[in-house]
Amino acid sequence: MKTLLAIKRRRISWPLAVLFGSLATAALAAPALDVAAIDRERIMHAAAAALQQEPVTITRFHAKNSDGGPNDFYSNADYWWPNPNHTNGLPSIERDGQTNPNNFNAHRQAIRQLGDAVAALGAAYKITGDDRFAKKADELLRVFFLDEKTRMNPSLQFAQAVPGIARGRSYGIIDSLHLIEIPKAVEAMQKSPAFPAADVAGLKKWFADYIEWLTTSKNGVTEGNAANNHAVAFWLQVAVFAQFTGDEKNLAECRRRFTEVFLPKQMTNDGSFPRELARTKPYGYSIFQLDNLATLAQVLSMPQNDLWHFTLPDGRSIRKAVEFLYPFLADKSAWPRQPDVQAWAGWPARQPSLLFAGLAFNEPKYLELWKKLNPDPTDEEVRRNIAITQPLLWLENPAAEKQP
Repeated sequence: MKTLLAIKRRRISWPLAVLFGSLATAALAAPALDVAAIDRERIMHAAAAALQQEPVTITRFHAKNSDGGPNDFYSNADYWWPNPNHTNGLPSIERDGQTNPNNFNAHRQAIRQLGDAVAALGAAYKITGDDRFAKKADELLRVFFLDEKTRMNPSLQFAQAVPGIARGRSYGIIDSLHLIEIPKAVEAMQKSPAFPAADVAGLKKWFADYIEWLTTSKNGVTEGNAANNHAVAFWLQVAVFAQFTGDEKNLAECRRRFTEVFLPKQMTNDGSFPRELARTKPYGYSIFQLDNLATLAQVLSMPQNDLWHFTLPDGRSIRKAVEFLYPFLADKSAWPRQPDVQAWAGWPARQPSLLFAGLAFNEPKYLELWKKLNPDPTDEEVRRNIAITQPLLWLENPAAEKQP
């Protein structure tokens, strides 16, 4: 209503696509689907477990092969294995799509464990207003981000290292994708008296420092310019963290990447992403790419710049990307390519792209499928590739509240 009044008062003659897009975006603040009711039981169950969780920190897990210190994140590249031709296994060899189960993953798991717990606490606080959830989230976040002894440094210089080849790679920045629910959860809880304002400020400082590293370091710049899903995941992180910290410059750059890079340079005319289809896990990679691109549209859309309804002159759009993949999410047996070499049985799960697109386009079939799919997959590979565990946190978009 506020948007309608503003349009009427100013007598702005907008193109219809922009006007209707703005209304659809504004509608996200009051979704037609009662996600809180649908997810209440699972939210409360996860939040109850989070209340019992001990604080987690990467400093508990020593990475013996890391060139960094105890506060520096470290991981190994997924698809690299010991070289069978050498007794020491070096240099590593690549097997695309096949995750090495012996990789060092403790820091990744710490990020995911923290993110999942804080997201559950934030969602539980949002539907109950119970300060216990905010107090516990603050405890977990202080240990992971703010305490000088246990905090994770705001950089990923040593992520996805390859033994015998690289001490850390640009590709590793995707490992922090599971941090994106934390700002959303904090925003839901920050008015609670149990969540000190000083801690909110400290968290914003950490994420601002991380944005600085992401956008200026060699690894960060390389990742941001990748030609596939890595760049989309990179700029999704920047978008969420920049929105949290009030960084309008980087938010503008995220929107530019969406309209000038991702749609025109990564998507083809039928709505698919050729670089993802060329992998040994084309189904999973296509889902991952669509989820992250749809989440970017959800985060960045605003009345005067609605990415959900942005369309290139040749018709390519995020709507077309959803239309391409939806039939194969509804019926995986219709997938025209070979099954993925890993985690084929675990896909699809309750993909956030279906929820966000269903609300943005008022498309019931997307919402119905979202409700039917498994919200809590157990396959580790699938869980690693779904960064949103509590979609309730994402349905109020601060950007959509801004007036043109």
